[in-house]
Amino acid sequence: MNAPETPRLRDVIGGIPYRMALAGGWIDQPFVSRHNPDACGSMVVVGLEPVCWYMERAGMATGTRQVAMKRWRNGLPDRAPVELVRELYAEENRGRVEPSGSQDMIGLIYPGINRLDYTIAHEDGIFPHHIESNVDPEVARWLQHVIHLIPVAQRPDGYNPLGIKNLEPAWIRRLGQTGRACYDAILARDPVKLGASMNECMRCWEAILPHTVAHPTVTVDLRGILRYYQSHYAGAMYSGCGGGYLYVVSDRPVPGGLQTNIRLA
Repeated sequence: MNAPETPRLRDVIGGIPYRMALAGGWIDQPFVSRHNPDACGSMVVVGLEPVCWYMERAGMATGTRQVAMKRWRNGLPDRAPVELVRELYAEENRGRVEPSGSQDMIGLIYPGINRLDYTIAHEDGIFPHHIESNVDPEVARWLQHVIHLIPVAQRPDGYNPLGIKNLEPAWIRRLGQTGRACYDAILARDPVKLGASMNECMRCWEAILPHTVAHPTVTVDLRGILRYYQSHYAGAMYSGCGGGYLYVVSDRPVPGGLQTNIRLA
């Protein structure tokens, strides 16, 4: 009797990419960007090859990815990325009171490292007015080397990061600036500046939306873990609100850290 055929990993987890969201996250939400005193604010997303399974409810855009897999069973269609982003945004957010930000869709669909520039003056802040992309293999190799993923915890049931909103314009300006600083640091291959942009982003999250790092349903000491890694390495930030993975910036190995495979095409 023939042995059963061993499935390919993508047959199990699907062929739609994942994404990392780095500094600047939340500036893609109009309820945040409308309070930005600057002309625009930026954030960074990085497309990832589906070479492993990433935790659900952990800031890796897995909810958006599930919608994409239902809509495009054979992988991303060969169409203009901006068209796919709008199609996926409409599909995921149909009837939702609190819509997902468009950075989730862009991160899954656009390859490489992308800076998304948002302003409330453009399409009410729903989609970026500009996307700056980099698919240089050397830059991607460097970023893969210095970003280490520490699995921390999935978001618990009943968790909502929006219970407290301190939408202070000064903090939102700082948040939007972290995305540009992050992108510039990646292109310069500067781990110190990259870590600084991520640390600053976490300061902004704690000030604007404190439930991103502390909430009654979250039993893990997210702040304590964050502070440890920030004090021992160039910088660190969470992959999403309520935990997920901790992204640690280091040009040396981080115990327990995982590394990614950036999608360039």
